[in-house]
Amino acid sequence: MKLATIWPAAAVAAGLLLSACSTITMEPLPEGLTSQPPANWGERSATLKSLTRWELAGKLAVRQPSDSGTAVINHWIQNGEAYDLSLSSAFLGLGQTRLKGVPGFLELTLSDGETYTSSDPESLIEAATGWQLPIDSLVWWVRGLPGPAEDFRLYFDQQSRLAMIRQHGWEIRYDRWQASGNRYPELPARITALKGDKRVRLVITDWQI
Repeated sequence: MKLATIWPAAAVAAGLLLSACSTITMEPLPEGLTSQPPANWGERSATLKSLTRWELAGKLAVRQPSDSGTAVINHWIQNGEAYDLSLSSAFLGLGQTRLKGVPGFLELTLSDGETYTSSDPESLIEAATGWQLPIDSLVWWVRGLPGPAEDFRLYFDQQSRLAMIRQHGWEIRYDRWQASGNRYPELPARITALKGDKRVRLVITDWQI
């Protein structure tokens, strides 16, 4: 092949590449937030990852097109990867519902004593309660951390606090924080998770580390 025929082909390829690059649109940052982590983020996230045993109580509210409802979190006991979550709700006659599991496995017990197990926790919760809860991700989000299994984006406010995580199609907003009272940094007090027309709000009234 002659050199003269190589240059036009290369020019066309370069032109196509530049054209493709010019059509890439960057998602704008939410107003007042930055994607630049504060200087202490690495240390903070490492400390929060070491927090693998806790108990909390609070309230849960779910809103979606098919239905909406609230539940009291009697307890959420986390022990390593294993969780034990007890909910009470009059919504749809759920009564007291117990969720026990580890990532990728869930045992769900309804108020009538019926117990179900599944290797797909989210599908089991939706089938049993009608609620779409990202339970495996919530274990991370509740500490103010992104889950490890999916790509994510972090956004920080002007006080260098984590304000938002975007992950797995969800937008997790940290509306309020509370002091942990020990060697751990502040912990979330109110979290709002949004995905399309679905909203999950978690209000934590008591952290026990």
